[in-house]
Order: sequence, then C-alpha cells, then structure tokens
Amino acid sequence: MAARNRSGRSGEAAWRAQGERYVQRLLDDEGLRSNLLGAYTSARSAYGRLSNGKGPTHALFQDPKLQKELMEAANALRNASTALGADAPKRRRRRRGRRPLLLAFVGAGLAIALSSDLRNKLLDLLFGAEEAFDYQSTTSPPAPAPAGVAGA
Repeated sequence: MAARNRSGRSGEAAWRAQGERYVQRLLDDEGLRSNLLGAYTSARSAYGRLSNGKGPTHALFQDPKLQKELMEAANALRNASTALGADAPKRRRRRRGRRPLLLAFVGAGLAIALSSDLRNKLLDLLFGAEEAFDYQSTTSPPAPAPAGVAGA
C-alpha cells in the first residue's frame, strides 16, 4: 500500500513538472499565446454562428463563414501544439551493433550470390551433398515379336 502511494506521488510530481513546463512556455512565448488566443476567438465566433437558430448540419455545410472560422481555429490549434512539442527534448535511441550486423548480412548475401563455390557449399550444407546418379536399367528390353504374328 505504501509503495502505491509513493509511486502515485512521483507520478503526480512528474505530471506537475510537465504542466509547469507548459505554463512557463506559455508565459515566455508570445507566438504561442497569439495562436491560442486566435484559436479561442475563432472557435467562439464559430460557436456563435453555429447556434444562430438554424440547424447545425445546415450551418456546417452551407455557411462558408462558419467553415472559414472553424478552419482558422483548427490551424491555430495545430500551430500551438507544434510550437509546444518543438521544445520537447528528443530521446535518442540506442542502436549499438545494428550497423555491423546489417553489413555482415549484406556481405554474406553478396558473397552467396556472386560465388558459385560458396553457393554450392551452402546448398550442400542445407540439403545434403548431391549424389552422382547413373541410371542403370534392371529390366531388359522386350524381345521383338515374331514377324508372322500380328498383335492382338
């Protein structure tokens, strides 16, 4: 039970630290504030046009001003979210050993494709050595039929 509380507190602290980072970014970045303010005003205006008494489907499909305001709000929110995400630190992936392994596979593939001796050795290892096969018939050819007897 105590472990759950400790992990919950650390999760809350991480959440709070991330929120503080976003708030600090909002306070420092004028462009981010203008994007959010533009998104808010466009969305508020679009909501006013949407609730003017006509049906919402009619307003969405027939009112070009409403469509323009919704697009402006969406674009401003997209710009704000990319501005917030641009400052986030990028995590580096650990890719140790992948390049030599890839080079080894490519080299082995080229060697097998270009060298017939190596290709034959590999096939012999996989499927067994080829056997030289000389066909020898165990039956003798049929005796010729006598000349005077017709076949039935």
